[in-house]
Amino acid sequence: MKILFIDKVHSSLEENLTKHGYQCIDGTELNKNQILKIISDINGIIIRSRIKIDSFFLKKCKSLKFIGRYGSGLESIDVECAKNLNIRCINTPEGNANAVAEHSLGMILNLLNNINKSNSEIRRNIWNRKNNTGSELSNKVIGIIGYGNCGKAFAKILKGFGCTILAYDKYVSEYKEKWVKKVSLKDIYENANVLSLHIPLNEETHYFINEKIINNFKNPFYLINTSRGKCVNTSSIINGIKNKKIIGACLDVFEEEKESFNKLNKKESVNMTILKNLKNVVLTPHIAGLTIESYKKNSQIMFKKIHSLANY
Repeated sequence: MKILFIDKVHSSLEENLTKHGYQCIDGTELNKNQILKIISDINGIIIRSRIKIDSFFLKKCKSLKFIGRYGSGLESIDVECAKNLNIRCINTPEGNANAVAEHSLGMILNLLNNINKSNSEIRRNIWNRKNNTGSELSNKVIGIIGYGNCGKAFAKILKGFGCTILAYDKYVSEYKEKWVKKVSLKDIYENANVLSLHIPLNEETHYFINEKIINNFKNPFYLINTSRGKCVNTSSIINGIKNKKIIGACLDVFEEEKESFNKLNKKESVNMTILKNLKNVVLTPHIAGLTIESYKKNSQIMFKKIHSLANY
């Protein structure tokens, strides 16, 4: 079986595949047109998010059996077209769930305790204890939307804090975790002090958090988004903070993610400038799921899934 690596991943994946007789081909330096020239006899591809796997691409794949998405999100793949062509889509959401949970926790603790703000002040020789008084997580009601691998991992890590944990997921019928209460969206709107998103990006979840949803919340709340940037409307978040409906935001993902801020369009640039200047916003560059441990774990899980598929 020929497997083309379109993106760079942990070396253990290629090592394990090669050991078990798979032919691994390095395509990490090839552009999309170059890949299309050699794709016809490729049986599997390994991707992250460098290129979009659209219907045009898939119809050129005469021998493709699977697409291995290193990580969780499948939004860069035309999954429906792949399904119609009998191409399996494999991902590894289990691999970075704990990393995402720890990052989410770190961001909200940072915000609740004014760590970024006070750190910046100390570096400027400002000693201000009173205005940096924190707020404890233990007495908060945490609303989790999306109770898959990441949502469950976040709930597990919150257990030790003694929070009230509410979770909503329309696709999960029951929760095994006794410390998590299965609720409706309305229950979250009425009770949550902290909202954490752990949902995929699709037509249903695009701009899931918008002006209307923010106004549905009975209490001002903290927002954590480590899922996908376009699950929230950035302008709505900024307005929510301005109107004191949102106390603060922890954002690891953005509507447009580019290596250079100079490539943002005018609206994106204005919104990013506003976010950067807000003291009650913590920003990180889509690294919640990226740890030394998760990088390797994703490869181990991907190998097992590919090997299982090949031997099915």
